[in-house]
Amino acid sequence: MQEILDAILSSDSSAADFAAIKLPDSYRAVTLHKDEEQMFAGLDSRDKDPRKSLHLDDVALPELGPGEALVAVMASAVNYNTVWSSIYEPVSTFGFLERYGRLSPLTKRHDLPYHVLGSDLAGVVLRTGAGVNAWKPGDEVVAHCLSVELESSDGHNDTMMDPEQRIWGFETNFGGLAQLALVKTNQLMPKPAHLTWEEAASPGLVNSTAYRQLVSRNGAGMKQGDNVLIWGASGGLGSYATQYALAGGATPICVVSNDQKAEICRAMGAEAIIDRSAEGYRFWKDENTQDPREWKRLGGRIRELTGGEDVDIVFEHPGRETFGASVYVTRKGGTIVTCASTSGYMHQYDNRYLWMSLKKIVGSHFANYREAWEANRLVAKGKIHPTLSKVYSLEQTGQAALDVHQNKHQGKVGVLCLAPSEGLGVRDAELREKHLPAINRFRDI
Repeated sequence: MQEILDAILSSDSSAADFAAIKLPDSYRAVTLHKDEEQMFAGLDSRDKDPRKSLHLDDVALPELGPGEALVAVMASAVNYNTVWSSIYEPVSTFGFLERYGRLSPLTKRHDLPYHVLGSDLAGVVLRTGAGVNAWKPGDEVVAHCLSVELESSDGHNDTMMDPEQRIWGFETNFGGLAQLALVKTNQLMPKPAHLTWEEAASPGLVNSTAYRQLVSRNGAGMKQGDNVLIWGASGGLGSYATQYALAGGATPICVVSNDQKAEICRAMGAEAIIDRSAEGYRFWKDENTQDPREWKRLGGRIRELTGGEDVDIVFEHPGRETFGASVYVTRKGGTIVTCASTSGYMHQYDNRYLWMSLKKIVGSHFANYREAWEANRLVAKGKIHPTLSKVYSLEQTGQAALDVHQNKHQGKVGVLCLAPSEGLGVRDAELREKHLPAINRFRDI
């Protein structure tokens, strides 16, 4: 592994040098163990501790297949799917691996008694499989997390519609929280040259998800002048939605849970901010009963901030806790676009406010390759910036996942994999200097 790292850190390593490196038989990776699927049985979600379920193991190097690449991972990041995997909710990810393993002799590699997690990476290509022409050893890359087979016609207009669409490192094995990772080469994109490895690794999943959900015609199709309500506007996903709204000429109405998070939104340039804790919003009277008066109070507060206008788009991801309010406050003909349910999957809302006001609920899930490429291109051009707030070592991934699980984080949290320290990997110092305050925005608060 040291030979791989030395080649990456060297300023004059060639493609031939990387191709000549002898690959190790095994590598270190953050894993779940199949025989521990029931370890949290009977516990509430909040009491499940990822530090107990996530392991750092030596695992065997997987076989490289056609159309695939083996990547040396310099840095990765923690997403909510890492948390869901680690607490075995809503289901164990080993079911995903078993089903994928039945698809073909090649996918059988993924059905193992351990699951290497992680849906982000920044690193260097070491090997490519048969049929790969666009990438070569030594290429510095980031990876998006869409894994598709594309053997069905359904996926050829929008690859997210492929019946065999999966999220790499969540529904497949050999993810990015490791020293090495196995990806399909149509997951690869150029690493933004002005970013460090850990900065470059952090936008992937959430940036692409926010782009499709808010900007793409497959999502809300945001336009200039739109009012956009963004739940969790300083978080890993919401922080990118806030940037896209500002960059696209829309007005973000940022909902946060404390003043520190409000300050982050102000630093990004947002002016309309609702601190839901300080203003005491309680959308549920009890476990089974929502309070429409609180929906109305939220709607009134939004109009105070927008000069009397309702929101055109609600950027939804908390799910059960907020969905009734989201449907209510959206303007007539507006759109509620949802990509997750971090507070619960069973949504309840008053359908009168949907059907009689001609509103739309749009489901959005990650992004296709083109959307992910465009989102990454905006990062590479310095139009959208990383929201990295803290970096952990590979050994500390369990703690990183716990912090995300308990909502103690800001923006995204990164994980160093092969990178020996933070701050490495910058190739365009001039562009970096131009955008350094924005790059460090989540670090400075």
